[in-house]
Amino acid sequence: MAPTAPTKPTACLALADGTVFYGTGFGATGQTVAELCFNTAMTGYQEIMTDPSYAGQVITFTFPHIGNVGVNPEDDETADPVAEGMVVRWDPTEPSSWRASEDLRNWLARRGRIAIGGVDTRRLTRAIRQQGAPHVALVHDPEGRFDLESLVAAARGFAGLEGMDLAKKVTCRQSYRWDEMRWAWPEGYARQEKPVHKVVALDYGAKRNILRCLASAGCDVTVLPATATAAEVLAHDPDGVFLSNGPGDPAATGQYAVPMIREILDTTDLPVFGICLGHQMLALALGAKTVKMNHGHHGANHPVKDLETGKVEITSMNHGFAVDAQTLPEGVVETHRSLFDGSNCGIRMAGRPVWSVQYHPEASPGPQDSFYLFERFAAAMAARKQAA
Repeated sequence: MAPTAPTKPTACLALADGTVFYGTGFGATGQTVAELCFNTAMTGYQEIMTDPSYAGQVITFTFPHIGNVGVNPEDDETADPVAEGMVVRWDPTEPSSWRASEDLRNWLARRGRIAIGGVDTRRLTRAIRQQGAPHVALVHDPEGRFDLESLVAAARGFAGLEGMDLAKKVTCRQSYRWDEMRWAWPEGYARQEKPVHKVVALDYGAKRNILRCLASAGCDVTVLPATATAAEVLAHDPDGVFLSNGPGDPAATGQYAVPMIREILDTTDLPVFGICLGHQMLALALGAKTVKMNHGHHGANHPVKDLETGKVEITSMNHGFAVDAQTLPEGVVETHRSLFDGSNCGIRMAGRPVWSVQYHPEASPGPQDSFYLFERFAAAMAARKQAA
């Protein structure tokens, strides 16, 4: 069913350069300001909206069929949506999946997130690619009352993600244990009853499915807040340390995370594994630098080459900052690279079980191309125990 233009727009997206898009509002009413990105994934809109790495962003979905399978509690990556809002081409249809427990419209309204439909997302995506991720104001008003001058001013007043530490906003407030494993037919999410390795996971905005993958790899996972110190990490006597995904500027989060990671690396021989923001945190701790990307990588179809095996993985990505491979110091090896733009997607310390990747191996677009990374982490912890 092709989109139809509303007789009276009920939502408006205003860019900082003065460009305005009108459409049909759904979800919550009100106004929000954020950075605008686009995501090319054809599935997983619920996981995307609840991914903590999207804090401070409104998401344009390039795939038109958003909302078609509804939502359900099992697919949340965190307790509530974290992305500020969503932009779609077609208005959501009634859910068609047997797993749906609620439709997208009601779910967004109940969770306080604004959405706009009927937008020319191809035009919007081209603008993002050409100009970089813009700052925007998104408003949903059922009466169609829009103060365009105020909206554009609000978009221009948004501070942006550079220099912004958002990990503190999305991290857990206290430590907790995790034993739920990956979903499997027909029992669903089983519990890890015979863990082999004790892992401390630093929560910079951790997705639930990452923790499930760790549990499925035989780990007894304890999650600590982003601001945890090295002493607090080591007090749990872990076999390995995991650095999670998360939002914001890695240099800002690194103000407190990098000293902790460096202390772990300098005083122990523990295996360390990082994903996404955790990858950037590890790179900063090892002496590299990060840079803001023009429009970032957001999607589930990103080819990444393992430079050490020659294997190409189809990966899920969500990041607006990247590790500058030109700044990697001696003793740090680039292991993975994007085949889209050549940006860095993985590193490791030479001679030590310390590594990280920029992409999301738990998201399974391949669908199992990258799960070996969790198995490698478990194998490194097993090898350390055997050598002790």
